[in-house]
Amino acid sequence: MADINIAKAPKGYAVLPFYAVGSLFFLTLSALLVFSHQIVIVQFLHPHILAIVHATTLGWVTMVIFGASYQLLPVICERNLFSNVLALLSFFILLPGVIILIISFWFFLTGFWMITGGSLVVIAAILYAINATGTAKTCNKHSIQKCFVLSAAFWLLVTTIFGLLLAIHLVFPIFNSSQLKLIAMHAHIGFAGWFLQLITGVSSKLVPMFLLSRNRPNGFLQGAFWFQNVGLLILIIAALLGLWNGFIWISYILVVVGILCWLFYIVATYKSRVRKPLDFQMRFTLLSFLFLFLALILLPFLMHGWGMPCIQLYGLLILMGWLSGIILGQTFKTLPFIVWNDHYKALNGKVKVPLPKHLYHENFVKLNFYFFIAALVMLCAGLLLNEKILMLAGSILWLLMAIVFVWNVFTILLHKTKKL
Repeated sequence: MADINIAKAPKGYAVLPFYAVGSLFFLTLSALLVFSHQIVIVQFLHPHILAIVHATTLGWVTMVIFGASYQLLPVICERNLFSNVLALLSFFILLPGVIILIISFWFFLTGFWMITGGSLVVIAAILYAINATGTAKTCNKHSIQKCFVLSAAFWLLVTTIFGLLLAIHLVFPIFNSSQLKLIAMHAHIGFAGWFLQLITGVSSKLVPMFLLSRNRPNGFLQGAFWFQNVGLLILIIAALLGLWNGFIWISYILVVVGILCWLFYIVATYKSRVRKPLDFQMRFTLLSFLFLFLALILLPFLMHGWGMPCIQLYGLLILMGWLSGIILGQTFKTLPFIVWNDHYKALNGKVKVPLPKHLYHENFVKLNFYFFIAALVMLCAGLLLNEKILMLAGSILWLLMAIVFVWNVFTILLHKTKKL
């Protein structure tokens, strides 16, 4: 990670709580999945499934992304983080907001509690956007990665505000469209706006760095940025004007072209890599791209009117295959370095110190890679075959993977400084 300027690294308290709590949410949602494995097959809008989805998107993925972003923003912008205090404040606001939302969905407590949870998440998104914009503003150097980070922060605001309006809509109806279309729009603004653009920007910085790639064709990234954003804007305009049938396909095609531009960039950096053997962290990342590709193939069938189990399978591929796969791998690329920096930056070069990879159990990462594949194969097969036994087996494997992951994360977080 030689490209990372450790002199501009943020304070540990602005980053580490997100990783700690995010991993615990991952364990929680995995346990909830075992408990609700039968419901997944028959009802994708069941309150328990909505609770698990929001535990995944907000408690697990967004929580870890916040922490990783606060660490990587100074790397991308080559400036100090705008505010460590704002970062910590966003944590203390996001955490209760996510907990309240999960409980509200699980017991379907519409009204005050659901709106309160949604409001806290919106406030946390605003604080994140202020920090991202403030950091980027101090950087005069243009980079496409900076553009992706800022656009992702904008789409996070749109997603969370729209989600809050949906919570209000359950009590005081404010939309004329069907509930299913509104939920689909909310989900895809989050997927293609917040998650996709943040991951595109950050991965375009980290993947070439970890692979030691010589070729970095930034033209593909320029195309990815414009196609993804124009496609999303068309989706929103079409929804507001009620022009779903025609424009929804235009939006889909543009976003897919943007994703392909990003994947072409990744392939180009992969082919020109100096580091030929792939570690298991990078295998997680590259495998996650496969699940994203499968989800994109499945999406037109959903748009054509295919219902269950395709809807559940699509959500599974996005949430557990793509998003979770990236985090399961990249956590052990970023978190060990963050903790190592806190413990050993002042000692490095003066005494013999451990390397970042010595702060966790590498064999646990390998084990989780195989758990990940086996669990997803069983869950996908269980959905397609309507087989509860396969769903239960896959859910249990996923829970075992979560336990191993949390153990490894806290091994890093609880590391004590030592000299070799």
